[in-house]
Amino acid sequence: MKDFEIAIREKLFSFSDAAYRDFQSALMPTVPKEKIIGVRTPILRKYASELSKTPLAAEYLRVLPHKYYEEDNLHAFLLEKIKDFDKVITELDAFLPYIDNWATCDCLNPKALGKDKTALLEKTREWLASSHTYTVRYGIGTLMRYFLDEDFDVSYAEAAAQVKSEEYYVNMMIAWYFATALAKQYDAVLPFLTERRLAPWVHNKTIQKAVESFRITKEQKDFLKTLKI
Repeated sequence: MKDFEIAIREKLFSFSDAAYRDFQSALMPTVPKEKIIGVRTPILRKYASELSKTPLAAEYLRVLPHKYYEEDNLHAFLLEKIKDFDKVITELDAFLPYIDNWATCDCLNPKALGKDKTALLEKTREWLASSHTYTVRYGIGTLMRYFLDEDFDVSYAEAAAQVKSEEYYVNMMIAWYFATALAKQYDAVLPFLTERRLAPWVHNKTIQKAVESFRITKEQKDFLKTLKI
């Protein structure tokens, strides 16, 4: 390890909270507890903001893989500081294969991605075709964050529905996508449920999450309940 890596790791350990470490570990069964330092997210984001203003930020992005969960999240938060679309895509392609949990995957949302929706859509299709669980999850999450409002097209829902996986964290994200889509584009995506175009587990989880949503009407929820498999 280089001196700056050691210094950053020591800084992260100085923020450690044992109780929070236990809490985080319980939420992420795929991550060994010894990989978790126990740094609360606001503290980690603040540190990332400070580090991003130094030359060490670029150096840190060259360090892969990381050892600790918080080191991955620090990497993610540094990526969010990048303002150039092409640069952030390059960095995402380097980082995504090393993500090993849902939390790191879902917290990573660089605003620069919204600068070129056409190119982002093409890149998203590449992510959906990946063999890596969390790259696929990230692709579905990108469709949900950037393509469910004014840029929505039903073909994007088709792309999410066509993802077939045995991975829990992929299928959960598909369900989350369609539950969100029901809140935003109800009429367009309802046929995916009425025609049973999703895997049974995803279908039922979508309905469950939609029924739990405050953004869907009681009448819609009552109808969705009748569609359970």
